[in-house]
Amino acid sequence: MTNEAGAHHDGASEGDRDHGFGRHESTEARADRQWSEMLQEVRVAQTGAQILFGFLLSVVFTPRFAYLGSFDRSLYVVTVVLGALATGALVAPVSFHRTLAGHRRKPQLVRVTGRLIATGLGLLAGAIVCAVLLLLRVALGTGFAWVIAVGVLIWFACCWLALPVVLRRHLERAQ
Repeated sequence: MTNEAGAHHDGASEGDRDHGFGRHESTEARADRQWSEMLQEVRVAQTGAQILFGFLLSVVFTPRFAYLGSFDRSLYVVTVVLGALATGALVAPVSFHRTLAGHRRKPQLVRVTGRLIATGLGLLAGAIVCAVLLLLRVALGTGFAWVIAVGVLIWFACCWLALPVVLRRHLERAQ
């Protein structure tokens, strides 16, 4: 519906129309939908972070850990810390929701938790790359481990950053 000036008053935000989503939803309905989508996304990432973190916690109790050199021990510490930080960032939306539930702040909650999820994914990628490096240094030696770990990092950068950006630009040009 439009008024005399041609402005839309159909409940869709300007951002929705600007990006061609064509949804006719209020700000609150959009926030509810985005929140539900974010919860589904974070469930996948949380599971990966928690499995990796649990595995890392058990490594220190293996007999082979005592034979690691100082670099590998330091790398282990960095990997565990990255895993813990990733887990914290990816579980944080639950705490935010519990704290803010019923305060009619879902749009703000969606923005903040979106940033936390992005941060958590970055930390998770760092933890995985460090874990790959640590495991492969023990299994293969130093040279190949670094090459493969850098390859894994490049893979994550392509899959998690470059491809979505390229797709978004392609879709924006197609409009």
